[in-house]
Amino acid sequence: MGLWADAKNIRDKDPAARNVAEVIILYPGFHVLVTHKIAHFLYCHKCFFLARLISQLARHLTGIEIHPGAKIGNRLFIDHGMGIVFGETTEIGDNCTIYHGVTLGGTGKDSGKRHPTLGNNVLIGAGAKVLGPVYIGDNVRVGAGSVVLKNLPANTTAVGVPAEVVRVRGSQSCPADDLDQQALPDVLSNRISALEARLSRMEAAMQGEYPPDKPRFAAPETNGVPPQDPHTEE
Repeated sequence: MGLWADAKNIRDKDPAARNVAEVIILYPGFHVLVTHKIAHFLYCHKCFFLARLISQLARHLTGIEIHPGAKIGNRLFIDHGMGIVFGETTEIGDNCTIYHGVTLGGTGKDSGKRHPTLGNNVLIGAGAKVLGPVYIGDNVRVGAGSVVLKNLPANTTAVGVPAEVVRVRGSQSCPADDLDQQALPDVLSNRISALEARLSRMEAAMQGEYPPDKPRFAAPETNGVPPQDPHTEE
């Protein structure tokens, strides 16, 4: 596996790409993979300044910021790419797809492992943020605009802020190719609707409009003797 395989992968996944030559010459998602391989090689050989220099040049040329310390697997497809950020300890598996505006970042100034790890066949939708040393399992799909702050198990789909698992499915060969963003549930809207329904029931109860299956509270039986006021003195 190498750059040629990466270019063919981009051509296969992007319907706008007509041939591999077009990908190699015109696609910033491919250009940043080339520069990152060089920068990562230098980083691993402790040439930190030169590695950062190359990554910064690539950032200005492509709009994609990948720290030279990040580990990237085979066949990564970066679609459009503008605004993407990968932190130093980020790890990405094979055959992943990442859209523009995605951040794989940290949550503070901790040292050591502080950025996400992605398994194989993972898709991260446009504008999503995956923060901290979380693990995203194989075949996971993260919806656009989501914020992931905890681990996601394999073969799941997550959406929302913070992201929650909304779908679990069996293992697929490449689920990253078939995510329908428009078909994802709106977690926030569902919660608001549930809250509004609960408030309506509470308001009805306060106004005496009890549901038929919930009768009014009856006064305690006293066998004809009026209930005694507990505050009345003997």
